[in-house]
Amino acid sequence: MAKDPEAAAGAPAFTAKDYTDPPPAPFLGVGELAKWSFYRAVIAEFIATLLFLYITVATVIGYKHQSDPNLSTPNAGCEGVGLLGIAWAFGGMIFILVYCTAGISGGHINPAVTFGLLVGRKVSLIRAVFYMVAQCLGAICGVGFVKAFQKAFYVRYGGGANELSAGYSKGTGLAAEIIGTFVLVYTVFAATDPKRNARDSHVPVLAPLPIGFAVFMVHLATIPITGTGINPARSFGAAVIYNKDKAWDDQWIFWVGPFIGAAIAAAYHQYVLRAGAIKALGSFRSNA
Repeated sequence: MAKDPEAAAGAPAFTAKDYTDPPPAPFLGVGELAKWSFYRAVIAEFIATLLFLYITVATVIGYKHQSDPNLSTPNAGCEGVGLLGIAWAFGGMIFILVYCTAGISGGHINPAVTFGLLVGRKVSLIRAVFYMVAQCLGAICGVGFVKAFQKAFYVRYGGGANELSAGYSKGTGLAAEIIGTFVLVYTVFAATDPKRNARDSHVPVLAPLPIGFAVFMVHLATIPITGTGINPARSFGAAVIYNKDKAWDDQWIFWVGPFIGAAIAAAYHQYVLRAGAIKALGSFRSNA
């Protein structure tokens, strides 16, 4: 048989599959409790979520104060960063914090992202639970700092809490949270896909950028509806510190919606785009 001339010349031989999918994470992951790297990752999630809530909620409060029409400042409605600036604050902070913490904890900073990765078998159940607790505690502390530093304006301007806007039904708010979280979690899966990373070596470096942009774009679309949750820790932390009835009345929307959206995104990416269901069926048939 004649040899391929390029192979004979020492050219690298490429196969159809030039990447390796990591094995699924263990379901419980009890062994992780004995590792310092696990607790370091939990601490990283706590600090990252604290910083995220402090910067973003402070931006929201500052904008509402600067644009308050009751102030004597002329053209108060045009002052401040505006809704576009708020969206940039959320998206920009996610970009920064994912970049900083991705190598330590994966840079979730969001229980919905953690839940989606759990559904996709990227993290264990124990890691997911610890992350979610750390994220919620970090969010509470982050908003607590905002209240402490801006006490005069915090309660007056709503505490940065997520609430369903007037004129929108609960179903509309729930749908907005589902779709918005789907966009975010789908972007997370796509940006960290090992198949893409193997073929485009620059993707791991740029992964935080599309994730931050996804948060930015979703905020542009859903701030007028729900104030944009897509992150149960963000909504929960603000509600705990603000502690008014309206924030708690709609709180379920900011948990149910993101978790449903995250689960759908994980299933879509893993079992449709990556053909996980077909691969599992093929493996079952070959074993049989």
